[in-house]
Amino acid sequence: MRPYVIDQLISAKAIAARIEDLAREIEAEFAGTDKLIVVGLLRGSFIFIADLVRELDLPVEVDFLEASSYGDTMESSREVRILKDLRSQIEGRDVLVVEDIVDTGHTMTRVTAFLAARNPARMRTICLLDKPSRREVAYRADWTGFEIPDKFVVGYGIDFAQRNRNLGYIGAVRFIDEPAVTTGPI
Repeated sequence: MRPYVIDQLISAKAIAARIEDLAREIEAEFAGTDKLIVVGLLRGSFIFIADLVRELDLPVEVDFLEASSYGDTMESSREVRILKDLRSQIEGRDVLVVEDIVDTGHTMTRVTAFLAARNPARMRTICLLDKPSRREVAYRADWTGFEIPDKFVVGYGIDFAQRNRNLGYIGAVRFIDEPAVTTGPI
């Protein structure tokens, strides 16, 4: 692997503040639900989902679905595979699908169609990060934490070849021979 550094894009403090705001909006949307099934897409969303559900003042159940389109590369294969299905039954239930990052849109388009076929009462989606400049299919999450430039990012659960998930912030991967990110951190 080529040597790289990580330039901070979004601080831990900014992430925490945004999650608080998003939780209030989600509570308003799902007010009165008897239980919200929060579906995290593994593996990148695990930290985001943990922080988000702790902020929600709603009855929640957490489940996970694993889909893959990247493997260990920096580029989407555009072939989305479901690697782990839900344990929960979602028919007639309120569902919030939590994704770490929406890039081309292929994964969320496939996942939401897969889950919608199970007839949830309401299904909404949230992503921590959105890269609209990379979109190849028409997809937009109901809630977005941050819109980011076309950079490969890591941290806060998001990895590069299974590394850097443990960073408390979002950073852009920059190979040593590339110029530094010119936009300042959030």
